[in-house]
Amino acid sequence: MPPKIGTTLPFILKKVEFITSVFDLTQRPKECLPEIAIAGRSNVGKSSLLNCLFQRKQLAHTSKTPGKTRSLNYYKVNNQFYLVDLPGYGFAKAPKELRDQWADLMAKYLEDNSQLKGAVQLIDSRHGITPLDQQMIAYFHTSELPFVIAATKADKLSLTQLQQTLIELRQQLGDIKPSDVIPFSSKSHLGRDELWKAIHRFLHP
Repeated sequence: MPPKIGTTLPFILKKVEFITSVFDLTQRPKECLPEIAIAGRSNVGKSSLLNCLFQRKQLAHTSKTPGKTRSLNYYKVNNQFYLVDLPGYGFAKAPKELRDQWADLMAKYLEDNSQLKGAVQLIDSRHGITPLDQQMIAYFHTSELPFVIAATKADKLSLTQLQQTLIELRQQLGDIKPSDVIPFSSKSHLGRDELWKAIHRFLHP
């Protein structure tokens, strides 16, 4: 059983389990629970972020090869909701047909899901917002889906660089609250509690 993830959180992380990988929406879990999407480009650190949130080393499999996540991966938390790891986008070396399949699966999931309550959009703090990130964020705005930004790999920047990056991200995003741009490091656990608080807020608006 994972330990408490923080003393200031509104819940205790009691149980996390990987449920299934979904390559077609007909394969989605039969148990209808609220869902939180985890989105970001390939190699942005989604698996590392999930393992950090879960306090597990290998529950979400990490890889040195970008684009390995080709499915919707469902993780059930406390038997109450799912975190859903979406396929990483922007992996140029993948065949176009495969990239199109990933994009189609993601689009159908995002457009046809009454259980979806919010999203965590990962942005590499070293590189900023890419055009594909902008497309995803625009979708969240259009669909009025609540979301926060996790600025990953924050440990790879100096404090001054990170502060400047956060300022630039908040300026680029414009109408997002400054507190919804969260610096994150899977190594130092920076931002972990803040992300859990945001997820709880999505589930209990």
